[in-house]
Amino acid sequence: MSLLSLLTNLGAWINAHALWPDLPVWSYALLAFLDTHITTASVTLYLHRAQTHRSISFHPLVEHFMRFWLWVRTAMPTKEWVAVHRCHHAHVDTPEDPHSPIVYGIWRVVFMGTSLYHHAAHNAAVLEQYGKGTPDDALERRVYAPLSLLGPTLTLVTNALVFGTWGLAMWLVEMAWIPFFAAGVINGLGHWWGYRNFDTPDHSKNLPGRYWSILTCGEALHNNHHHVQNSPRFATRSGELDPGYWYFRALQMVGLASERQEGRATA
Repeated sequence: MSLLSLLTNLGAWINAHALWPDLPVWSYALLAFLDTHITTASVTLYLHRAQTHRSISFHPLVEHFMRFWLWVRTAMPTKEWVAVHRCHHAHVDTPEDPHSPIVYGIWRVVFMGTSLYHHAAHNAAVLEQYGKGTPDDALERRVYAPLSLLGPTLTLVTNALVFGTWGLAMWLVEMAWIPFFAAGVINGLGHWWGYRNFDTPDHSKNLPGRYWSILTCGEALHNNHHHVQNSPRFATRSGELDPGYWYFRALQMVGLASERQEGRATA
């Protein structure tokens, strides 16, 4: 039996056992977009604004939902992400910056930003110096950190069981989304192309066009963020959109999130 025949038969078997393998194509695209948007919101709210810069906090149930979601969608341990991003702020656009396009070149950061991230994330000195204060409970030590690849594997299996072979395509999009937009677009284009509201001592820029802010939940307003790193809100001028802040305010209004006044500081 040829490889093509084997894959065809496997796909047919998966579809025969899936829950919803025959939905309209547009529905799979919409579900994939909603899925990746939740992932992006979890990155900006939990990893970035709450854990890295300590500007906001969440009810334990909300916080753990985002921890779990990021485990099954990105395989990124909290401590690693936080440490790499704090190192970026401490050495922005210098040779010590883990992913500056000024140092590494724009195309290397856009298309190989994930490898730069992993290189810094596996640097014990970076983790020790910049990873302090992140979750260190039994779940983090025994599941989320040591079994990081198990999370995306669970997503792959679940997608196949629910959506069939379309679920496998959705999985590829889900797994590529954050590496491209966070490691590539924000870390790369966010220090190379766009406009500046503030004269910060780095090359940070806001990406023009509201669609960038929608896709990144406000992370595209990178120059604004570098101006006041610990602000829970990234939009500073009329017309700038920060969906991440909208979600925070919605959670705050129902008592599931709060602003950490002690964390506010100017860059």
